[in-house]
Amino acid sequence: MTGLTVILLLVVLATAVTTGARRWSMPAPSLLVVAGLIVGLMPWVPEVRLPPHVINVLVLPPLLFASAGEISVRDLRTVWRPVTGLVFGLVLASAIAVGYVARAITPLTAAAAFILGSVLASTDPVAVSALGRRLSLPPRVQVMVQAESLFNDATSLVLYKAAVATAVSGSALTVSGTVEQFLILAGGGALIGAVVAGVVTLIRRRTEDPMLETVIALVTPYASYVVAEDLHTSGVTAVIVSGVVLGSAGHKLSIAPVRLQVHAVYDTMTFLLESVVFALIGLELPSTVRQLAHDEHGWPLWVPVIVFTLLAIRLLWIFPLSALIQYRHTEGDSRLSWRVPAVLSWAGTRGVMPLAAALSIPLVTHTGAPLPHRALILMLTTGTVALTLVFQGFTLAPVVRLSGIALEPEHSAREESRTRRHIAKAALEELKQLGDPDQLAELGAAAEAALNQARRHLEARIHQAEDAHYSDPDARPADAYRETRRTLIAIEAAELQRLYEANKISNATRRRIQRELDLEEASLRARG
Repeated sequence: MTGLTVILLLVVLATAVTTGARRWSMPAPSLLVVAGLIVGLMPWVPEVRLPPHVINVLVLPPLLFASAGEISVRDLRTVWRPVTGLVFGLVLASAIAVGYVARAITPLTAAAAFILGSVLASTDPVAVSALGRRLSLPPRVQVMVQAESLFNDATSLVLYKAAVATAVSGSALTVSGTVEQFLILAGGGALIGAVVAGVVTLIRRRTEDPMLETVIALVTPYASYVVAEDLHTSGVTAVIVSGVVLGSAGHKLSIAPVRLQVHAVYDTMTFLLESVVFALIGLELPSTVRQLAHDEHGWPLWVPVIVFTLLAIRLLWIFPLSALIQYRHTEGDSRLSWRVPAVLSWAGTRGVMPLAAALSIPLVTHTGAPLPHRALILMLTTGTVALTLVFQGFTLAPVVRLSGIALEPEHSAREESRTRRHIAKAALEELKQLGDPDQLAELGAAAEAALNQARRHLEARIHQAEDAHYSDPDARPADAYRETRRTLIAIEAAELQRLYEANKISNATRRRIQRELDLEEASLRARG
C-alpha cells in the first residue's frame, strides 16, 4: 500500500468519522485523532510523512482564513485588552515553563527545550474553532477564545524562530533582537494582510462572475501567506488579518448567489482539510515513536507532564487576569466570574500550528551536524497535540455545562426571532413610503399589486417570527414583485447590519439571518 493510497483512504475515514461525530454530538477533532492513531498502529499501514511545506503552504492558509473570517473587527474591539494579555504574556510564560520542565525531565538541551516551549506556547486556531463550533458559548467568550488562538501565533512564531536560530547557529538570544524580529514578523504580516484584503475588496466589488469570485476567494489566503513569507514577515499573521478584514466586509463585496457559492466551497474545503489533518496527527504518532533514540523512550511520562504544565500555566495566568478585569469592571457584561476563566483555561488546545512548526525544525546545525533531539521534539509536540485534543476535546463540553455559561438553544432562537421581526418591520415601514398614492399613480397598477403582495409577505414574516417559524412564499412572484422584494431584502440586510454594529445582536445571529436573506435573494434572481 502506497502513501497516496493511505491518504485517500484517510480522506474517506475522516469524512465518515466527522459525519458520525456530528450525528452523535461529539468533538470531531478528538475522534479523528483517535481514529488516525488506530490506523497508524496497524502493521500493514506504511509510514506517512508530510513535508513541512505541505502543511504550511497548502493546508494552513485556508483553515486560518476560514477561522479568522468567523471573527469581526467589532468583536475584536470588545476583547482586545484581555486578549493582549494572553497573546503576549501567556505565550511567553508558557514557552519558558515548558522549556524549563522539558530541560529538567528529558534529555533535551537548553536550546532544544526552548524550541519545544516556543512550539507549544500558543493555542491552535484550527482546533479551537473546530471544537468551539459545537459549544453554545456566550459571544464574548467565544470571541476571546478564537481571538487568542488566532493572534498568539505571531508571538509564538517569533519565539520559535529565535529559539531555532539559537540552536542552529549557537548565537546568544537578545531581548532587543527578539523585539525587533517580532515587529518585523507581526507588523509586516499585518500590513501585508491588510493590503491584500484591500486589493481583493476592490476586485470583488467590480465583478459579479460567481466562478471568478470563488477563485479569488480561494486564492486570497494563499496569496497573503506566500507574499508575506517571501518578504520575510509572518505569513500566518497576514492570512489572519486578511481573513478578519474580508470576513467583516463580506456581506458588502458581492451579490447573494455569489456569497452562497463562496461559502459552500469554503465549507467543503474546511471540512475536508480539518478532517484529514486531525486524523494525520494520530496517524503520524506511531511512526514518530519509532524514530526515537534509546535514551528518548520516556515520552509516555514526559508528554502528560508537559500537558499538565501547559494547563497549570493557563490556570495561573487566566484566573488572576480575570480577577483584575473583574476588579476594574464591576458592572455590566464585562464582569467575569470563575466560570468564564475556567472555560477559557480548558479551551487552550494545541493542534495543527504547533505540529507544522515542529515539522519545520531544521535537520542540521550550522556545522552540518544533525540537530540534537529533533525527533524527540517532534514526538513530544505530536504527543502533546494528540493528548490535548483527546483529553480536553472530550471534556470541554462537560466543563462548559458545569460552568453554567452555555447559552440555552431558546436564547439564540429568541434573539433570531426578535431580529427577524425587527428587520421585517423596518422593511414594512419603507414599503409604506413606497405606497404613497402620488408614487403609485406614476408607477401604475402592476406596481401597486406588487407592493400589496410584498406587504402581505412581510406581515406574514412578522407573524412567523413571533411564532419562531419561518418559510418562503409558496407563490411564484411576478417581475414587479421580485424587484420590490429585492429592494426590501436590501433594506432588511442594512437594518440587520445596523443592529449588529449597534451591538444589539451577536455575530452568529447576523451571519445566520444574512444567509437566509441571501438564500431568498438568490431564489428571486433564479426565478428572474
